[in-house]
Amino acid sequence: MNKISDRSTVPSLIRNIVTNIHPDSHIFMTHKVKDEWVEISYKQTIENADAISAWMLDIGIKKGDRMSLIIENGPDYVYYDQALQQIGAVNTSIYPTLSESEIEYILNDSGAKAILVGNPFLLRKVVRVANNCPTLIRIIPAFDDYEKHTEKINLNAGVIGFKELIAEGKKLVEKYHLAINAAREAILPSDLSCLIYTSGTTGIPKGVMLTHFNLTENVRASLEQIQVVDKNDSFLSFLPLSHIFERTGTYHICLFKGCRISFAQSLDLLAKNMTEVKPTIMCCVPRLLERIHDKAMKNGTSAGGAKTKIFLWALGIGNKYRLILEDGKKPGFILNNQHKIAEKLVFSKIKEKTGGQLRFLISGGGALPKNIGEFFGDLGIKVLEGFGLTETSPVMAVTENERVVYGTVGRIIPRIEVAIQNVDTKEIYTIQTHQNFKDDYQSEEGEIIVRGHCVMKGYWNKPEETATVIDPDGWFHTGDIGRFYKGNLQITDRLKNMLVNAYGKNVYPTPVENTYLKSSRIEQVFLVGDKREYITAIIIPGRETLQETFNLPNEFFEKPDLFIEDKEIVDWIAQDIKRLSNELAKFERIKNFKVKRNPFSMDDGEITPTMKAKRKVIEKKYATAIDEMYLQEAEAD
Repeated sequence: MNKISDRSTVPSLIRNIVTNIHPDSHIFMTHKVKDEWVEISYKQTIENADAISAWMLDIGIKKGDRMSLIIENGPDYVYYDQALQQIGAVNTSIYPTLSESEIEYILNDSGAKAILVGNPFLLRKVVRVANNCPTLIRIIPAFDDYEKHTEKINLNAGVIGFKELIAEGKKLVEKYHLAINAAREAILPSDLSCLIYTSGTTGIPKGVMLTHFNLTENVRASLEQIQVVDKNDSFLSFLPLSHIFERTGTYHICLFKGCRISFAQSLDLLAKNMTEVKPTIMCCVPRLLERIHDKAMKNGTSAGGAKTKIFLWALGIGNKYRLILEDGKKPGFILNNQHKIAEKLVFSKIKEKTGGQLRFLISGGGALPKNIGEFFGDLGIKVLEGFGLTETSPVMAVTENERVVYGTVGRIIPRIEVAIQNVDTKEIYTIQTHQNFKDDYQSEEGEIIVRGHCVMKGYWNKPEETATVIDPDGWFHTGDIGRFYKGNLQITDRLKNMLVNAYGKNVYPTPVENTYLKSSRIEQVFLVGDKREYITAIIIPGRETLQETFNLPNEFFEKPDLFIEDKEIVDWIAQDIKRLSNELAKFERIKNFKVKRNPFSMDDGEITPTMKAKRKVIEKKYATAIDEMYLQEAEAD
C-alpha cells in the first residue's frame, strides 16, 4: 500500500516505493550508454545516493546548505538530488542554457557550496566564474577527462569527478549510515527542498523557495485528480529537470507511483528514443505537439489522391468517435467499425512514431492551441493539459482524464483556492475550488490568483519582491489572465504580455499567435503593437516546409542576414496571414511582418526553457527591424 501523506518529504518517497510498491531490485531508471539502454534499480539508486550523502557529510555539508547542479537529465541528476535531499540540503538547479554571468549570479545569490557539472562545455562556463563565488568549495564534473579543463587553472574550489566522489562515498557509508538516517528522519515538511531560479521573461532571476510540503502535496493532489497513473507506467523524460514542470510531472510522479523513467538522449534524438523506449506517458510542451501535428498533417496530405482522402476521412471518423465518447455516449455499430478501419489505416501508423504505447500526454509550460488538443484526441491519444508556475509548485489545475475540455487547463486541484480578480478594481469575481466544481460554470475574465498548499515560501533573499506577489490575505498573484469556462480554468495570456494599442484596445498575444500558428508554413510568431496604431509580427517560417517548397539548400539558413527579404517567400507567408486573419478582430490582425531566417533560441537568451518568448529581450534586440515595419506602412500611407 502506498503510504504517502501530507507529512511526506521528498527523500521519503523512494523509501515508500521499496517498502510498499516494488522490491528494491525493480527497475527505476534507464538511460542510453553508447548504443545500449542501461537499466538501474531502486537498490542501485539508493546505494549511490547514500554514498554521495556520506561524502557530503564528510566535507561538512549540513541541513539547509545549497547544493547546485548544472547538468542534463539523467541518473546522475537523480543520485545527486536524492543524496542532498535526504540530509536536508537544498537542490539549486541551474538551467544549462544560462550565461556565465547568470550562473555566477545564482551561485552567489544562493550561496551554493558545490556544483555538479554535466559536460565540458558547461564546465568551462563554471570554471570561468568559480573564483568569483566565495561560498563554492567543490566543483564536481560528471564526465571523464575533466582534468584537462581544470588542471592549468588555479581554482579556489576543489575539483572531484562524480565517479570518484561516489567511490569515496561508498567507503564512508558505514561511518555515516546512522547520521544519514537521522538527517532524513529530521526533515520537516516545512523545510526548504529546492531553490528554482525563474528564468523569467524579464528582469533578474529570482530564487523560488519550495518546501518538501509544497512539492509532495502538489503531486499528491494532482494524482488524486487525474487518477490514471499506475506503477506499470513508463515515462520518457526530455524536458529539463532544472524546471519544476518536468521535475514534478515526471520525476516526482514516478517517485510517488513507482513508474519507470527513461531519459532521452537529446531533443534531436527524441523521436528515435520514443520508438525504442515505447513510453506510456510523457510530459511535453505545446510546441512539440504542434510539430507532431504539422508533420502528421503534411505526411497525410502531401501524396494527394486516394491516400489523402483516406487520411482526412479517418480524422473525420476520429472526431465523431471522440465527441460521442466525451458526451458520455457509446458509438454505434457502424461508427465502431469505421473507427477500427481508421485506426488500422491511419492512427496506428502515427502512433507507431511515438512508440505505439502512449496512453496520454501531459502538456504544460504554455497554452495548448485548442485544435492541437483535438487532433490528438481524434487519434485516440489524450492530452491532459495543466497550468501553474514555478511559484505554485507548479500545478494549480489539470485536466481530468474522464472530462477533457479542449482549450482549457482543467479543474482546480484539491485543497487550494483559485480566484479571478479584476485587474483594475481588484474586485474578486469568483473563488473556485475542487469541491465547488460545476461543469457549466463560467466567469468573467481577470487576473488568476491562488492560495493554498501550492504557494511558494517566497523568493530567496527578496522579501520585498515576495510581498509584491503574495498579498496580506495569502493570495499569490500569478500575472496570468484567465476565466472559468465549463468549470475548467482557461488561460487568456500573461498580464505583462498584454499589448495596448494606440487606441486603447487590449490585445492578448497568445491567442492571436496561436491563430496564425495553425499555418503549416509558420513555426513561431512574435506579436508587436504596444502603444502602436496596429499589430505587426516577427515570423519564423517552418524550415522543412520552406525548404521543400522553394528547394532551398541548408546554406540558405546560414546566411548572416537575420531576415528573409525574398519577395516570393514573403508573399507565400502573407497568403496564410491573410487567410487566418479572418478569424480575428480587425485590431488583432497582423498588418505588417518580417520573416526571420532562424527560430528564437534559448542559447541567444530569446526564449525560456519552456519556450516562452522573452518579450523585452526580443523587442530590444530587433528594435530596428520592428521600427522598419511601422515606417514601411507609414510611407505606404
